[in-house]
Amino acid sequence: MKLNKPLIGILAFLTVLLTMPLGHAIMIIMEKQFGEMHVYRAALTMGAAGVILLVWGSMLQTENKATFAGLFSGLFIWTGWIEFSHVYIAHRFSVSPLIENGEIVTKPEYLIMPASVGFLVMLLLYYIFNTKTGCTFFIWIQKLIRIPSRFAIQFTAQQKNYAAITAIELIVLLWTFYLVLLFAYDNTLLGDKHPVTYIIAFGSLLWSAFLFKDLLKMNNLGYAIRYAIPTVIIFWNFIEILGRWNVLEEIWVKPYEYWLEVTLIFIVFALLISVSLIEKGKQRKILTKN
Repeated sequence: MKLNKPLIGILAFLTVLLTMPLGHAIMIIMEKQFGEMHVYRAALTMGAAGVILLVWGSMLQTENKATFAGLFSGLFIWTGWIEFSHVYIAHRFSVSPLIENGEIVTKPEYLIMPASVGFLVMLLLYYIFNTKTGCTFFIWIQKLIRIPSRFAIQFTAQQKNYAAITAIELIVLLWTFYLVLLFAYDNTLLGDKHPVTYIIAFGSLLWSAFLFKDLLKMNNLGYAIRYAIPTVIIFWNFIEILGRWNVLEEIWVKPYEYWLEVTLIFIVFALLISVSLIEKGKQRKILTKN
């Protein structure tokens, strides 16, 4: 099968987009299906599977397959080790959820997540001041604050670990925008009806549309998947805030109630992954023969 632009960009966007509701649904299903202690064992296993995927992906010789390994690695590590570690700590110390009008609007694990903001800031500062980065966003910031470019190093395909790049990209972006939304929802800071929250919602929609326009111009699936990660996560801010405003029903957080819809999402996702894996287009080799 041979795909060309803009189909490659659309395929990449839809593939990453469907990981968002499925990730939420998997977490809810794990909490419901396993007992309180067994769910943490399952989460540890999921995170470990993510590490195994990362190691395996780092040994792959094609960019596309390594990128997909990194995508699922990041998703498993985030859900299994990061999100469920917050769930465990919140339950361990009996953190109460945030309740408004008799309904839970923020779960306990998300109430403690903002405490990690300092670690995220230091990580972002590392990437900003590390002139070896190949991230377009960080390069733009470096130019903006005039970090000397004479130290920048251009990486070749042979030097890049696409699995690790994709996994850390997914994790850092999820972490960043979780905190953005949680701080926006905090009534002591802004609140979900604050003008800044509206700016975040519709600004994210416009930003993602701008990124999606560039995504349609890409003819390399691996790169398109990596570019689709920020495109989708930024777009998902808009979806999350609409759910917070009760404008739409977040069916992915009620997988048992909306089991048919969630099943259909999974089937479409599986089909997209299958198409991606058999895509016979340009796959850049990571390793070359001596």
